[in-house]
Amino acid sequence: MLRNKNLIKLFFGIFFTQVSIANAIETPNSIQAIDSIVVVVNDDVITRHELDTRLGVVVNQLKKQGTPLPEATILEKQILERMIGDLLQQQFAKETGLRVDDAQLDKAIIRIAQQNNIPSLADFRSKIEQDGVDFSKFREEIRAEILTTRLREREIDSKLVISDNEIENYIANQSKLAGKGEELNLAHIMVVVPEQASAEKIQTYKMRAEQALAKLNSGSPFAQVAAGYSDASDALQGGSLGWRSSDRLPAMFVDAIQKLHPGELTGILRSPNGFHILKLIERRSKDAPVVITQTHARHILIKTSELVPESEAKSRLSEVKQKIDNGADFAEQAKLYSEDGSAAQGGDLGWLSPGDTVPEFEGPMDTLKAGQISGLVQSGFGWHLIQVLERRNADVSSEQKKLQARNAIRSFRSDEAFQDWLRQLRDRATVEYRNGTK
Repeated sequence: MLRNKNLIKLFFGIFFTQVSIANAIETPNSIQAIDSIVVVVNDDVITRHELDTRLGVVVNQLKKQGTPLPEATILEKQILERMIGDLLQQQFAKETGLRVDDAQLDKAIIRIAQQNNIPSLADFRSKIEQDGVDFSKFREEIRAEILTTRLREREIDSKLVISDNEIENYIANQSKLAGKGEELNLAHIMVVVPEQASAEKIQTYKMRAEQALAKLNSGSPFAQVAAGYSDASDALQGGSLGWRSSDRLPAMFVDAIQKLHPGELTGILRSPNGFHILKLIERRSKDAPVVITQTHARHILIKTSELVPESEAKSRLSEVKQKIDNGADFAEQAKLYSEDGSAAQGGDLGWLSPGDTVPEFEGPMDTLKAGQISGLVQSGFGWHLIQVLERRNADVSSEQKKLQARNAIRSFRSDEAFQDWLRQLRDRATVEYRNGTK
């Protein structure tokens, strides 16, 4: 259950580099803070001031990246729709008992500070406030990011099951479509099509993709068009997918870019999730052996749910840890109490490679020595007790294909399942636009 795609863009490392302290609340001079309601989302509202503030952050971010700004009305609509989605997720997390307490939040902020070479939380707060940022608002933004990450892990990633047969079929199909040992640097625009969209609506979404492609063909920068038209989470980063091995891409994508030269675009591609446009930025070989450090670990998991709040799950796991500290066998305790699929094997997760588990699990695990047991560790799945059994350096060139295939399948399924889940959340919600903002 813990196996997960490599969350390259987890907010801990990215949020702060994309939106620096200095520009975190800067807004263009033309934006005025008007306290009026823009949209009502169930029992909550998004105000003009909140929208303008978020727009200011995004505008500064795009300028910092050197990305030409999309048309103001297009960008505002994009940002508003993302804010609605974020608010719906926060509401659902609250309804289902998912919380991030102040202690967990402080740990997350300390990690962000350390990644930005700021030694302490006090120094970090001082730096933020010196740049005019309200620290309490900054904290709440981070809290919301953590909630969103845990919510996706709980509702989507933890429920994905990938069979060995699927992996073998995926590898076989990819080997027919792509050259061996190749990696591709890609950028991507996605226009999401709701699952139950009518033919008329689908045509509307296709026209939007066609408008984006027309702008690209007329010479508009890809990053600018992505920011204005793409529904993908990486839209504000220029639509960059980064380097991907060809066996980590959908067969449809690989087939479409097979004959492209760097700098060229595909046409509009149709998938069950919507319309896509790809740009090939660069190709490179990846034939060198892949040597990584693997960890053999086991764990005990007590899940959180609507019926089991975090405090109760933590208390139950604390009791288990006390038994182990007093001499009880870890594996036997896992068989008795763990709520993960590994319980029958004494919590044994086998050999784990970097990226196999969620960062909230992998980080604490990586700090442990062989034989050492962690303290209580929280992830989106619940509370964990982790023991590292041994480590090794392994040439995983032959295994890498299976790992990449598993991650690719999980990534596709996770993204599609998340988009479907978010659409269902939106369909159940009451969303009322005000002042002609739709």
